[in-house]
Amino acid sequence: MESAELKLFVIDKVEDLKAKDVVVLDISERSNIADFMVVCSGTSKTHVKAIAENLVVEAKRANLHINGVEGRESSEWVLVDLGDVILHVMQDKTRDFYELEKLWTEKPA
Repeated sequence: MESAELKLFVIDKVEDLKAKDVVVLDISERSNIADFMVVCSGTSKTHVKAIAENLVVEAKRANLHINGVEGRESSEWVLVDLGDVILHVMQDKTRDFYELEKLWTEKPA
């Protein structure tokens, strides 16, 4: 699956579980770790974990390779690495604290 298709797959799966404030960052010019980051919020630890787990289950069902999943235990921030696309699911307070969107969109000085 091409990275653009994978991005759409990830967006579809997080929207299935009503993820909030879904933002897609094109990081292909800034990093060699992935082409896109998808950042979204869940309303609670349970919601964050469910959004991430839904993506994992659906990715396996689609025979996609998952490089790793981090943060399941605390579920304040769960990362799912699908290679060309990395999903970050966070609770609002964690998302506000780390400001990933700002970090990845600001131009270096």
